[in-house]
Amino acid sequence: MRRLLPVLLLLIALPAAAGLFDKRPSAELGAPLNNSSDFLPVREAFRLDLIGSDAGTIKLRFTNAPGYYLYRHRFAFRSEPADIALGQPQLPAGEHKTDEFFGDVEVYHEGLDIDLPVDNPDKRPFTLLVTYQGCADKGLCYPPETQRFTFGDAPAASTAITPAARGWKWSELALFFLAGLGLTFTPCVLPMLPILSGVVLRGRIGGWRSLSLSLAYVMSMAVCFAVLGALMGVFGASLNLQARLQSPFVLVPFAAFFAAFALAMFGVYELRLPRLISEPLNRLADDTRGGSLWGAALLGVLSSLLVSPCVSAPLAGALLYISSSGDALGGGLKLFALGVGMGAPLVLFAVGGGSLLPKSGDWMIGVRNAFGVLLLAVSVWMLERVLPGALSLALWGLLAAGVALWLGALEFVPKTQRQRLAQLVGLALLVYAASAWVGALQGESDPLRPLGRGQLAAGVNAAPDAGQWTTLSSPAELGAALAAAKAAGQPLLLDWYADWCISCKVIEREVFSAPAVTAQLGGFRLIRFDMTASTPEQRALLDRYQLFGPPAILFFDAKGTESAALRVVGEIDAEAFAARVSQARAAR
Repeated sequence: MRRLLPVLLLLIALPAAAGLFDKRPSAELGAPLNNSSDFLPVREAFRLDLIGSDAGTIKLRFTNAPGYYLYRHRFAFRSEPADIALGQPQLPAGEHKTDEFFGDVEVYHEGLDIDLPVDNPDKRPFTLLVTYQGCADKGLCYPPETQRFTFGDAPAASTAITPAARGWKWSELALFFLAGLGLTFTPCVLPMLPILSGVVLRGRIGGWRSLSLSLAYVMSMAVCFAVLGALMGVFGASLNLQARLQSPFVLVPFAAFFAAFALAMFGVYELRLPRLISEPLNRLADDTRGGSLWGAALLGVLSSLLVSPCVSAPLAGALLYISSSGDALGGGLKLFALGVGMGAPLVLFAVGGGSLLPKSGDWMIGVRNAFGVLLLAVSVWMLERVLPGALSLALWGLLAAGVALWLGALEFVPKTQRQRLAQLVGLALLVYAASAWVGALQGESDPLRPLGRGQLAAGVNAAPDAGQWTTLSSPAELGAALAAAKAAGQPLLLDWYADWCISCKVIEREVFSAPAVTAQLGGFRLIRFDMTASTPEQRALLDRYQLFGPPAILFFDAKGTESAALRVVGEIDAEAFAARVSQARAAR
């Protein structure tokens, strides 16, 4: 099983924690159908702050939530009154994104800083209007949003309340706890057991006293990690580290940094504190009296410093992830959970002794190697932002092939049952690696679809018949259409659409034209609400239906009542949408 650990952690822990493979909203029959909660309000998805202004320049900062991106070509700036001249905004280079509908565009996933020259020598009061537009990776496009900043005698202020940075979630804390639990079973953390038993507990294992001493030891260690996480959250927020990481001059060294740490996890070399620092810390730990709560807490602080270099590789990855959130509270809680996870087995040891802990062995090396695989995956993930998509896909294939070979995929010798299972998983990874390399040669870039979406189905399915749909663009027209369907006792399907919405075009081409869907649309009145213009009236209608933007698909029954449970927000595939249409028909 030790050989399966890298695969399990690669497929479960890293995608969830780092968001490497964001998927479309789930639409399986067993899952809740209304997926509106999968998306953030626009001003939480894209936080705009004024970070400085003087007589000649206004400095703005966008901080995006993970999984959301802004379009470079959709930024617009104007002043009121208009005679306050604005210069050409200074925008950093964005990520190149090729779309089959919109062609080559530049986007910003993590955020950016903008310097906007302004010509206002008389320092007259004026208002700056900043317009921007972005989308979610899960398949939702927000209408253009405008935020106003007023400048005058008083400090500049935004007329809209800017929400706080994206906070933490219980699922993220659980993942950090599990990561800490995994770090405990590495050769560099288990040596803390003699410190706990010999110095803190003084050989007395078991009972409430041991429980209280071990908790003081573990919690003080976790608090040290929490302080480090909070500082990194503040550091990331103040320097906008996530935006600065878009430069190849930063991303490439960081990727090499994680790759070097991965080699350390594989045992190529060992990471330790310099003797100038480690020896005084060791002497201080030896002189600290055990048996008291304060002594146990002090030893916990010293232990956090002593083991940090040994676990610095995964710890560095955690700190980088925290810095991208810009959230001091969330960063502190996440690393506190990491520290508690590292210390939980130590508490078990203090209460029940070695009988509650697994025995050491080669499996510990497997855990260490698993973290090495995760670090290599982080390196590839970072390089994705600066390398061509096909080359990034080839690197994912190379990583999968390396893990497959380590699992013994090509070792055709007598094996135990566990080794055979590991070999089977390795063969599957080899198949994926071959698919990734073939896809890379064909110009593909999606690691989840290394061979592409399949052009055959796209070629067979023609565009939907425009005559089946009635396109409207005003709230009055939509209200009349809903009233007419209700009067006729006919169910209605309402599709929210815009020309600037990529996912809308994907749904139009691949979902509405699928035979499994078109076969069930008979009897529905099909209405497409086109909000390309994004007028105030259209935006108000979005608010009325509690939508952030297109695409969205709403089902109304024969009585004119929306079936809220069947609501679709964001992209959906043809199979899942056909299932929802089937449920709507069954409800009739």
